[in-house]
Amino acid sequence: MNHKIIILTLCLLALFSAQAQNETQEKIPKVGLVLSGGGAKGLAHIGVLKVMDSLGVKVNYIAGTSMGAIVGALYASGYTGNQLDSLFQEINFDDIINDDLPRASKSFLERDNNEKYALKLPFDNFKIKLPSALSKGYNTYSLLLKLTLHVNEIKDFSKLPIPFFCIATNAETGKQVILDKGNLTQAIMASGALPSLFQPVEINDTVLIDGGVVNNYPIDELRAKGVDIIIGVDVQDDLLNRDELTSAPDVLIQINNFRTIKDMKLKVPKTDVYIKPNIKDFNVVSFNDGAKIIEAGRYAAMSKLNILRELALRKKVDNLKLEPPVTDSVKINSITIKGNKNYTRSYILGKLKFKNEKKISYEDFRKGINNVVATNNFDSFEYQLKNSEDKEGYDLVSNIKESQVNTFFKLGIHYDDLYKSAALLNLTKKRLLFKNDLASLDIILGDNVRYNFEYLIDKGFYWSVGIRSRYNQFEKNISAQLLLDESQIITPELNKIDVKLRDQTNQFYLQTIFLRDFALSIGAEHKRLKIDSETITGNNIGDEFQFENTDYFSAFGGLKLDTYDNKYFPKKGFYFDGDIHMYLFASHFNETFDNFSISKADLGYAFSVSNKLAFNLQIGGGFKLGDKSTQALDFALGGYGNNLINNFIPFLGYDFVSLTGNSFVKASFVADYEVFKKHHVTVEGNWANIDDDIFETGEWFTLPDYRGYSLGYGIDTFIGPIQGKFSYSPEQKQSTWFFNIGFWF
Repeated sequence: MNHKIIILTLCLLALFSAQAQNETQEKIPKVGLVLSGGGAKGLAHIGVLKVMDSLGVKVNYIAGTSMGAIVGALYASGYTGNQLDSLFQEINFDDIINDDLPRASKSFLERDNNEKYALKLPFDNFKIKLPSALSKGYNTYSLLLKLTLHVNEIKDFSKLPIPFFCIATNAETGKQVILDKGNLTQAIMASGALPSLFQPVEINDTVLIDGGVVNNYPIDELRAKGVDIIIGVDVQDDLLNRDELTSAPDVLIQINNFRTIKDMKLKVPKTDVYIKPNIKDFNVVSFNDGAKIIEAGRYAAMSKLNILRELALRKKVDNLKLEPPVTDSVKINSITIKGNKNYTRSYILGKLKFKNEKKISYEDFRKGINNVVATNNFDSFEYQLKNSEDKEGYDLVSNIKESQVNTFFKLGIHYDDLYKSAALLNLTKKRLLFKNDLASLDIILGDNVRYNFEYLIDKGFYWSVGIRSRYNQFEKNISAQLLLDESQIITPELNKIDVKLRDQTNQFYLQTIFLRDFALSIGAEHKRLKIDSETITGNNIGDEFQFENTDYFSAFGGLKLDTYDNKYFPKKGFYFDGDIHMYLFASHFNETFDNFSISKADLGYAFSVSNKLAFNLQIGGGFKLGDKSTQALDFALGGYGNNLINNFIPFLGYDFVSLTGNSFVKASFVADYEVFKKHHVTVEGNWANIDDDIFETGEWFTLPDYRGYSLGYGIDTFIGPIQGKFSYSPEQKQSTWFFNIGFWF
């Protein structure tokens, strides 16, 4: 009997203890955290979170708008305040916000098209069509997707390590939209889609923009989630006084702040722990001052140290935190593409450069996305990585919206010492004859009228089909050895001849991707080369003497790789360009013509040793096989520039087309110091051997016969590089100046 009484007593005590424990737990208040929007000033949220973490404050729900949504979502996904501090310190916000895609993301044709023009005007039905925003947000989306990939399968945001929601604005109705389900990355992108900076985000057939337009401090919505105590971090602007309203943007920001400031007067009293960092000296794009802004947030949180410490003491456990994994690689099991009409699946896959059932680095995945975006053929390219149901890895699901704009008018200007002044007019048309094609026509007006036509049917992984036609002309004193045999040079003084050169080259080619990054091409070429001079007269007085008036027909092949981050001032990347031309036929003017071939290759490697100093090492060479009697297509070294025709090779220290031969080797070294942003001081040296048959005589492996050095200053501008180079040749014991303004074309 006594045993039964004891057992009953123990059961009752256990029951009362459990009930008391439940009552105690029920009394523990739920803490909500609301983070306002404010652009770069929202980095102050991180400083507040660092203090809260150090005290062990447990957060039960997070609400955010705009930058507050981004920081809040990452915190809710498992990142600590210190981890967020480290992440945001490493981000280059200029690249993220500006959608600054790497140069290597563009195809060679697209790259050439983008590196010639100072102004690009898109046309739609003969009307200029401006973009909806400065940035489409692709870089931002890629970064946030990587950071939240570990919670990618969570579609209900209340199931995150810390429950979360954010606010966006319906761009069509002006009403607020609470985003608490779906794609987390897409949701916070919508909440932060600041009008004119980021393009709107479409979710569930609703066009959304920055939540700060309608509700920059969603405290009421957070209270409705059942929280008891709300910590609020306010990083909004205060109203400016008359002395601070000094520009049109200041006035526009002030007008936008009228409503948010008025709302905050009602919402501040509803906030239990109100934290307002002192960030008056910063603005919404002060990302370069991120460390100072984060510190301002930490300092403001420290002013609430006592109450935050009290909240931490009322908790029995710390925040549940995941350890977000480092995403170095992803396995793509399947690729789904929706929304494409004009651009085929093979075209898009060819840009992505990865296929099903392949494990790739996240960097290669990001590059593939950039390749698609860089075509500018899509107004939007939305994508998700969904966890595969029956295997490890992800399914890439993309939904694209093709751009309706397919006509562009572009302008450029240029000056150099060879072609002199030039103005460039371009008309580019996409989808001219086929879905995946692009046609581009350059008309170059100035001292030397020229044209350049490009047409490409881009088939991605398959063989693409292209046509090129280029007309080039200039007048210049050039080496007599390029045009005359030694027996024809009667006097030693005849080392330079003033000639007019006209070159029209037409190519038909096939091109494909080789080893992911190489462009392999084969084709047929027709070249009409005409060279005449008034220095040497013809049979009749006043007649021009013709050195060349020949049509050449050849087959060619090429292999090209170019990962330089900048064409004119590279800081990193590799470059390789190999080419072989087999000349098979020629017109009757060249009566002594016999088959010959010309091969050449250039290799470059650029690297940086600091943020300011970069080096570029280059080597190159070429040779002729077969008939040696045709000299007009031999190699010619001298001058400075890019995109030169035929086998003209830049060589500092000597004027254009000064050194000639049917074979050559060349090495160069460039040290580039960026003294100010986009201002470069360059020190260069180049060395070469060039003559006939130097690979047979062994001359290619001797000390260089020709040397040139230069000191230059260049500015990287929107019209292209503006450069001046003072060069000197020890062999000639004389100096040469080179100038150029704008992109080379």
